[in-house]
Amino acid sequence: MTQETAAGPAGGTGGGTGGGTEIGLHRVLEPAGVLPQAAHRLDPDPRIRPDEVRVAVERLNLDAASFRQLRTAHGGDPDAVRAEVLRIIGERGKMHNPVTGSGGMLVGVVDEAGPESPLGLEPGDRVATLVSLTLTPLAVTDGLAGWDGRSEQVPARGHAILFARSIAAVLPDDVPVPPALAVMDVCGAPALTRRVVEARAASGAAPVVTVLGAAGKSGCLSLAAARRAGAARTVGLVPSAEEAERLAASGLADAVARADARDPVAVSRAVAEAAGGPADVTVVCVDVPGCEHGAILATAQGGTVVFFSMATSFPAAALGAEGLAADVTMLIGNGYVPGHAQYALDLLRAEPGVRMLFTARSGADPAE
Repeated sequence: MTQETAAGPAGGTGGGTGGGTEIGLHRVLEPAGVLPQAAHRLDPDPRIRPDEVRVAVERLNLDAASFRQLRTAHGGDPDAVRAEVLRIIGERGKMHNPVTGSGGMLVGVVDEAGPESPLGLEPGDRVATLVSLTLTPLAVTDGLAGWDGRSEQVPARGHAILFARSIAAVLPDDVPVPPALAVMDVCGAPALTRRVVEARAASGAAPVVTVLGAAGKSGCLSLAAARRAGAARTVGLVPSAEEAERLAASGLADAVARADARDPVAVSRAVAEAAGGPADVTVVCVDVPGCEHGAILATAQGGTVVFFSMATSFPAAALGAEGLAADVTMLIGNGYVPGHAQYALDLLRAEPGVRMLFTARSGADPAE
């Protein structure tokens, strides 16, 4: 069973709100006065305060938008990608892609837990950090020698620091580390999708739900969550015939639509054909920029668009909705919903279609 832990609203006790240790202000090197996520540089000193936890790093998981950007910027050269990740971590004391503004998360073993940490972690616990690498003090000591630079998952050695207001989950015994890490990296998506769909269904009308990027990790989990939460119809949109074939075989979508998510008119038409009209809820899980307007155009007046991709331009979304006279509620998927890790892992365990799509991405069966 996965143990998911997080500090309560009041944060930790070591230093209190005045010192800011519970939210990591003492780790910010520059600029002064900002939270760790917004900082240009963090201090990854392995010495911990009473409310901190030090984790011996085993594997990083770069978020999809960041990894795509790095590959594109370096022409797919794996050595250059590896060197760039090392440079970012070395310069910033965290993995914070300066182009996408995103990072990922990690798996490791608790090395030391301060006596005032509220996270409930013990030395020896193998955990996934459910907070972004963009705000996690991090040092790498092996030069990423075990990483070939070709995948989002990065074998690594080093250490990371968790604050009192961090979130972590003890890894389950029945799911191998790579798929568990992949699931936990996107576990906020299905949890928030469930919340949105359940709320609309409870109002008296089961919604039509469309997921853009439906064959990916967050996309397939969101489709499964939408159906379980009471969606009247689920539509999965993908860009290629190969992904459409895999998604159809998974059985997670009632209808499969094909379009480039960056083409607003094509997205709107494809969704309308597959769903019989615009969607009530549109979930964006695409790791490329420029998908905001298509999602808005494919959503009915009074509907909801949930943006999970770190490639999203929120000014483009806001101004695009205004320009289209679209009366839609737009939500930012912030990656945290209480119980999100356990819920996502339960979907992986229970939904054969989810396991099939994860296997297609990784080449390994998550159940083995």
